[in-house]
Amino acid sequence: MQKKITIIGAGITGLSLGQMLRHHHHVTILEAADKPGGLIRCDRIEGNLFHRTGGHVFNTKRKDVLDWFWSFFHRESEFTKATRNATISLPNNQWLPYPIENHFYQLDADTASAIIADLLALCRAENPQPANFEQFLRQRFGETLYQLYFKPYNEKVWRNNLANIPLSWLEGKLPMPSVQEILFYNIKRVEEQNFVHSSFYYPICNGSQFIVDRLARNLNIKYCAPAQQVSKTATGWRVNETEADIVIFCGNLKNLSQIMIPHSDQISAFFPQIDALESHGTTTVLCETDANPYSWVYMPSDSHQSHRIICTGNFAESNNALGKYTATIEFTDEISHPEILRNLAKIPFNPKYITHHYEKYTYPIQNADTRTTIASLKNRLAHDNFFIAGRFADWEYYNMDAAIGAALDLCAKEGLMVNGEW
Repeated sequence: MQKKITIIGAGITGLSLGQMLRHHHHVTILEAADKPGGLIRCDRIEGNLFHRTGGHVFNTKRKDVLDWFWSFFHRESEFTKATRNATISLPNNQWLPYPIENHFYQLDADTASAIIADLLALCRAENPQPANFEQFLRQRFGETLYQLYFKPYNEKVWRNNLANIPLSWLEGKLPMPSVQEILFYNIKRVEEQNFVHSSFYYPICNGSQFIVDRLARNLNIKYCAPAQQVSKTATGWRVNETEADIVIFCGNLKNLSQIMIPHSDQISAFFPQIDALESHGTTTVLCETDANPYSWVYMPSDSHQSHRIICTGNFAESNNALGKYTATIEFTDEISHPEILRNLAKIPFNPKYITHHYEKYTYPIQNADTRTTIASLKNRLAHDNFFIAGRFADWEYYNMDAAIGAALDLCAKEGLMVNGEW
């Protein structure tokens, strides 16, 4: 039975839902911006492709996500497949391949010896299950690696006490080798390829904007049309002036309390908790750089504020203006133009500023209660055919594939597809 469905937000989750549902329902997508994509939008600046927030690639271990994704694209002619060539830039101009725990044999003898002693001690210790991110890092990699890399790098990214970060928040996004595996990789010098996105697909032209532009085809998307008011009606919902049987919210959960007219005290009770949710933003800087072979460069050094270089110019030749090499350099939260320039002078590959973009919401931060709170809210709203999905709707650290997976899971759970087909 066809329903009128309004989707709020044309990011990767909203577009995916639109494509999954459009054949069986009347779907309208409301998008505040003038083009689709959300966090994975790109611009062309002086002939160079600028990933406005990060540098988005595609891969997944979920077969259903793979099958769905490739039903929209021609893998061989529209994408290139690359092996991740990531490196870590340590102080004193010392470079190690990523992940660091597999390559500590390249460090000086004293440091390598200390790491081995830490790992052997971990084998003998009876540590309790780690309760937070800090405990996980110390118990998994030992104190030497923690102080050398994991602590300074992650504190630059999260600007938070690592003991306050629940481990569940980062599940599936971290290498989790055993001590035996770490020692084996160092002794045999094996390149470990099991971590997230060890290989990936990337569009030959226009990066992640190519992906969202393709997913936006054949969808009824209203651009420059933010959801300003959402209210319950006797038969469904009203979003702005549009009537809907079902609403799927793929925007920022913090906005929900501003636009929704609560229809019960139970819903209102969640709004203070939603308003208290924490996150970080990202300042992404597009730069011309020296030629290099890398895809990602991780920088724990305290000599500057940036934590990562994403060498997007190496992902596809079309990302660069003729004769140029480009990359995006990330800073947590907002940083001024003069501060950007001062930092660039201390970053590898002689980055030269082209432009930058600040995105206020990029990294959701969970505490021990976040998932329980959001699950309770989602269950309550689902009774009224109002659903929530997406990185900042679910307040989860989703990559592109996880966002698509969230859309598939929602459709399956709520029976929104016909005979399980999109």
